[in-house]
Amino acid sequence: MPPAGDAAHAPPPPHRRLVFAFYLTGHGFGHATRAIEFSSVRFPSQVVRHLIAAGHEVHVATAVPEFVFTAELPRSPSSQGLLHIRRAILDCGAVQTDALTVDPLASLLKYHETAVVPRESILRTEAEWLTSINADLVISDVVPVACRVAADVGIPSVCIGNFSWDYIYAEYIVASGDHHRSIVWQIAEDYSHCDILLRLPGYCPMPAFRDVTDVPLVVRGLRKSRSEVRKELGIAENAKVVVFNFGGQVCGASDSQEVPPNFIKLAKDAYTPDAMAASDCMLVHIFYILLCTAYSHYPIGKIGYGTASEALAYKLPFIFVRRDYFNEEPFLRNLLEHYQSSIEMTRRDFLHGHWKPYLLRALTLQPCYDGPTNGGEVAARILEDTAVGKKCISDKFNGARRLQDAIVLGYQLQRAPGRDVAIPDWYSLSETEVGACPISENIKTKESTESCFEDFEILHGDLQGLADTMSFLKSLSEFNQSELKSNGKQPQERIAASVLFDWEEEMYIARAPGRLDVMGGIGDYSGSLVLQLPLREACHVAVQRNHPSNQKLWENTQARRLENGGMEPVVQIVSFGSELSNRSPTFDMKLSDLMDVDKPISYEKAREFFCRNPSQKWAAYVAGTILVLMTELDVKFTDSMSILVSSDVPEGKGVSSSASMEVATMAAIAAAYGLNIAPRDLALLCQKVENHVVGAPCGVMDQMTSACGEANKLLAMVCQVSSVQYSLQVLLQPAEVKELVAIPNHMRFWGLDSGIRHSVGGGDYGSVRVGTYMGRKMIKCAASDLASESSVSDAPVQSNDYKQNAIELLKSEASLEYLCNIPPHRYCADNDILQLHLNFRYEAIYAKDIPEVITGDAFLKKYGDHDDTVTAIDPKRSYNVKAPTRHPIYENFRVETFKALLEAANTDEQLSALGELMYQCHYSYNACGLGSDGTDLLVNLVQEMQHRNMSKGESPSLFGAKITGGGSGGSVCVMGKNCLKSSEEIIEIQQRYKAATGYLPILFDGSSPGAAKFGYLKIRRRPSSPIAAK
Repeated sequence: MPPAGDAAHAPPPPHRRLVFAFYLTGHGFGHATRAIEFSSVRFPSQVVRHLIAAGHEVHVATAVPEFVFTAELPRSPSSQGLLHIRRAILDCGAVQTDALTVDPLASLLKYHETAVVPRESILRTEAEWLTSINADLVISDVVPVACRVAADVGIPSVCIGNFSWDYIYAEYIVASGDHHRSIVWQIAEDYSHCDILLRLPGYCPMPAFRDVTDVPLVVRGLRKSRSEVRKELGIAENAKVVVFNFGGQVCGASDSQEVPPNFIKLAKDAYTPDAMAASDCMLVHIFYILLCTAYSHYPIGKIGYGTASEALAYKLPFIFVRRDYFNEEPFLRNLLEHYQSSIEMTRRDFLHGHWKPYLLRALTLQPCYDGPTNGGEVAARILEDTAVGKKCISDKFNGARRLQDAIVLGYQLQRAPGRDVAIPDWYSLSETEVGACPISENIKTKESTESCFEDFEILHGDLQGLADTMSFLKSLSEFNQSELKSNGKQPQERIAASVLFDWEEEMYIARAPGRLDVMGGIGDYSGSLVLQLPLREACHVAVQRNHPSNQKLWENTQARRLENGGMEPVVQIVSFGSELSNRSPTFDMKLSDLMDVDKPISYEKAREFFCRNPSQKWAAYVAGTILVLMTELDVKFTDSMSILVSSDVPEGKGVSSSASMEVATMAAIAAAYGLNIAPRDLALLCQKVENHVVGAPCGVMDQMTSACGEANKLLAMVCQVSSVQYSLQVLLQPAEVKELVAIPNHMRFWGLDSGIRHSVGGGDYGSVRVGTYMGRKMIKCAASDLASESSVSDAPVQSNDYKQNAIELLKSEASLEYLCNIPPHRYCADNDILQLHLNFRYEAIYAKDIPEVITGDAFLKKYGDHDDTVTAIDPKRSYNVKAPTRHPIYENFRVETFKALLEAANTDEQLSALGELMYQCHYSYNACGLGSDGTDLLVNLVQEMQHRNMSKGESPSLFGAKITGGGSGGSVCVMGKNCLKSSEEIIEIQQRYKAATGYLPILFDGSSPGAAKFGYLKIRRRPSSPIAAK
């Protein structure tokens, strides 16, 4: 629809003083700085500060701190007494778990608490206030209830914004359940009372508004020139400068804040637009504003309206970090990308300070926005006209616009859960709709987001709406060898990856998530039931097979091949994230290195091979899958292989980063070579990689969860071999998926990282496993001895059949495979030894004979081997036996009980019982020697929260916590109510842990499908792609 740009040339407004009531949402400072442009003193060619400049009164009702306004408004005698700020909390925006993530359910609950429960009181109070100030017009950005109050009082209302809360919250309902859907209907009904929506560029669907007028960008004007700012800061004209910004508002670094070389702290009252105009790039940092003179002329950070509009206006390349559930962001991102103004930085690189590649790439952008930036002036004129009764001409396309918005809104909400927003090309960028943002003819219209893919043709598979998969494909599309070299120093992993693949050939991509151990843990290798949740964080692996003569080789690999004078197959591997763990990012080997003449080398030799270079030991997790497939399935690999690994599952946190890498790698190789491996069998094969090639004595639950799990469901797995023959006869490790257990809606699980590095290859985990198998061997020997004694005993029994059955049971127990098959307690009527054995009473029969500790030498002399194929006994070492033997027996009982209680009624008693089982598991880990100070502190903090609420007579929100996986550090699983208060307490625990240790725990929150559910992608670079042409 046509813009309202001509309004700026309308006759001057009437001379009588008008009173404007400006309702401003408390979500983000960008709204406040935008509002100031409508309501503060005049600056040349700026957003209309005309309301006050023309002598009108502006009353602002908001939860935004007052300093935000006073910092932005210069003092002028003519403006005294015209601006009034009143604190009012009428909405809550979005509740964030961190600076980049929104909690959908917590946001809905907070809005219900803030705006729904006290609604009648709000309507009454605001009506009285509007009457008391004699308001001529209500302006809302974009507080819903303000429109309803204005209608009740009989005052016209105007909304200003690029989004509305009904659209934002609608997706929260999709993500969190529809029991709060009445919130969206109420918000939409409130907005429907608005007379006009002044719609800003980069807008979202807003079908609730009847009349819409588009206005240009609202941008704060400059107070100083670029050269003046640089002169004041002592920065040379030719220096590259990057500005760190946050929501358009200055949040200066503290006086004590030390900054790196080439960084300059701005004053706390620094005017952000001037700093931006003096820079070459904008980086919107989370915590404070600095100028960095190392590289750029551009910004980095999260996308908000204020930063986006100013980046466009000042033609600054904008480097952004994607945010979860900030639903306005895709539309602003679409706008920035259209005008060649933005680059996306991964969250991991942002948080770890790996910015240089993005800064270098930003130098190549040519921002080209040339539209008007006087949106504030235009909007203020419309506000004045509306206040005195002048009606804006209703656009004839408003009906079609509302239908269009409704279609796009429905399109967004019907996508699969977690799918990124894909905006239709015809929405918000067409010539009739962009209005205030005319499109330059020389700009090629952006294709749909999923074709980011515009570089790739997806031949098989589905992205399934997974944002991390889209990001992985996007990272592949960014590889351009010549550009990488021309842009100077690049991370070695990126340079190596840019020449890893033949872009004209097919590639296969698999994805496997990490896992959160809810219950079961180390009980897996003793046959226990376990309950595991696949995490949102996952590992992606891309594989390409080529004939040796066609494979692209790194220079060092090529040199070795020339020396050997052969054309044998080569495996080349690149692992992203190597700089985070001080390891080599690349690895290469000949396939013949895995062969011993005409058969695969032994697992022992393979382990020695990968341990030669500690910085490349990680390659065993990847290349080890090739050896296991050769050994166990007799697969013949004759082609060369290129493998790229990119994982968002953090290492050493106890969330199965290794299992996700193994599963994703083997799934990708299987797809590339047409191997049909059942998910369960694939998990068992991957366990062999970790047990025998890597040398970590883990159970199988990690790989099973990564391969067979489903989003938002607990994988209930019995870690025992069934009587059914496996398709893989050679595999003897336990693994049977019992069922997928839906997590009740009222319950939620979180993972909190202690910051203490966990490794299943560590000594504690291995020694506890040895002690467990020692205990099993002792029980088997004791049962065998008792069976022999009973068979020759003359003691009276009830019958010969009874005696024979008891002896058979003892013999069966003498061949015990899994400790968890012994119940911890079972009632028996008397002290008859046969009756006791008949009931497998561990505490009564076996516990007293299990020693607390035994040396390896003493055990070997008395019992021989402990019958575990993945651990070895050190004769010189002492092993804790009693606690490791007891743990799986009781843990299996706890997990069975936990699973049964999940189906119980939704009560505090149910949650308390579940929490008690988790606490018992945690302290049993400690008894085994697998605890740590960090995990104990996290569990204690959860208990303190629980007891604090109970002491006040309140219902707790958090009910249980336990160490996870292999223990000895890593992460803690927390269980509580799925409510706002729980999320707030999780954040408090993070902060208290940081205060005590200096480390802020990583929060794991969310779930995603396992490798089997994801399947695989088969992709090929399109012939027209620039990279394919290289």
